[in-house]
Amino acid sequence: MASPNWICCQLGAREHFAIPRALHQNHQLLRLITDTWVAPQSVLNHLPHSALQSLRDRFHPDLADASIQAFTHSLIRFEVTHKLKKNTDWDRMIARNTWFQDQAIQHLEKAIANGLITDRPTLFTYSYAALDLLRYAKGKGWRTILGQIDPGLIEEKIVIAEYAKYPDLAPHWQPVPSSYWNQWQEECTLADRIIVNSDWSERALQQAGIPTQKIDVIPLAYSPPPSAKDFQRTYPTQFSRDRPLRVLFLGQVILRKGIAALLEAAAQLKDQPIEFWIVGAVGVERSQISLPSVRWFDSVRRSATDHYYQQADVFLFPTLSDGFGLTQLEAQAWQLPIVASQFCGEVVTDGVNGRVLPQVTGMAIVQILQNLLDDPDQLKRLSQGLVSEFNLSSLFQQLQNI
Repeated sequence: MASPNWICCQLGAREHFAIPRALHQNHQLLRLITDTWVAPQSVLNHLPHSALQSLRDRFHPDLADASIQAFTHSLIRFEVTHKLKKNTDWDRMIARNTWFQDQAIQHLEKAIANGLITDRPTLFTYSYAALDLLRYAKGKGWRTILGQIDPGLIEEKIVIAEYAKYPDLAPHWQPVPSSYWNQWQEECTLADRIIVNSDWSERALQQAGIPTQKIDVIPLAYSPPPSAKDFQRTYPTQFSRDRPLRVLFLGQVILRKGIAALLEAAAQLKDQPIEFWIVGAVGVERSQISLPSVRWFDSVRRSATDHYYQQADVFLFPTLSDGFGLTQLEAQAWQLPIVASQFCGEVVTDGVNGRVLPQVTGMAIVQILQNLLDDPDQLKRLSQGLVSEFNLSSLFQQLQNI
């Protein structure tokens, strides 16, 4: 077996650390470099402050014995400093991306000096926090792979059009600075290969001028919680005011995710026995929304989302654009039928484990949900539909095939 030869640089817990986990399970992960890592024995797990709660989810048992470098205390200092400066969200995000790359490069220099990196490894890093890392790796003669987290510039154009259509829902929204996209184009140029997670992302990158031969489509991987295996989903023979159809939307509550179409559907279905559960950080003006059928829930920890998947009847994912949409795999693990758009990862087979929206509009959502209301037996059939395999073994094989 070949020696471990992959270095993964990952800002955040994207995809539940699926790529480093797949590599580690197959003895190919040389090192994971991430912003924060809170092992079970960390003192952070014993602090009561809720502000640190998201950091406590930055651990995965599959990587407990992996070689990991994190910058947890430096990250906390960074966040406190920039919160006091009251920078804009974009300024803070761009500064965080730069901070992480600086930390990672300093660590790589020390690792090389100490003889911990001797061969020419493959460096994998995610888009928008990659440019300095890619420059560094190319200067060393390393192989470089960019994980493209979304459909890039084409998605931005779609989002700008949506915000122009619904200005009252997000009056303070600002597009990404143009320099952001200039740096992204350079990232794509420097990378030897670019991994996208869906055919939709591949088409978007091609439209942005990224060479097709550079792009590899590798879907996300997901490991369902053990408790999902024995979960039994049930449906009533008929929905009523006492037992309404519970439609779950979970994730960022922003226009890109199709929230405007969802609200239009909720308004049209206001006299029907249906509830829309919206779970996530709200990025629209709640004062503009008054719909009794919509129930709002705060953003919850990643580990606490299972409750909502279990209690819902159908998962609604009407995104205008997503690199994949991992919540689809999470919902599917709990046998929850999915109503999804075409602009994301291909998890739903129409009529088998859910329904695919022909377009992202309130009317399209209404037609599908009304059909499910009228015939609840469909939900039972869809919940028992074919479950596609999106596992770590498949992910690793596709990484090896690049």
